[in-house]
Amino acid sequence: VRHFTPMTLPAQVRIALACCLNMCGAVHASDIAILGIHRKPPMIDHKRITGVCEKNLPLGGFASCPLGAPVKPTKKAEVDGEEKSKSVK
Repeated sequence: VRHFTPMTLPAQVRIALACCLNMCGAVHASDIAILGIHRKPPMIDHKRITGVCEKNLPLGGFASCPLGAPVKPTKKAEVDGEEKSKSVK
């Protein structure tokens, strides 16, 4: 940490984070890459992720995301009188 805070390094260091192998977070173009693999797809909060995801992912990134994170659900399932989003358990 002491090397990064005083800004004395010759160039900027780019750190990227991605949650799958599709590398939506530009992990392939970074100096330090952090790649997390989910054992189960997580529950996605579509209200929060709408403004966070990149809109112009190359090569149809929305369609290739295995978690469906950038895609809003079209319908909610009704289970026992309650509306719930479908998810993989």
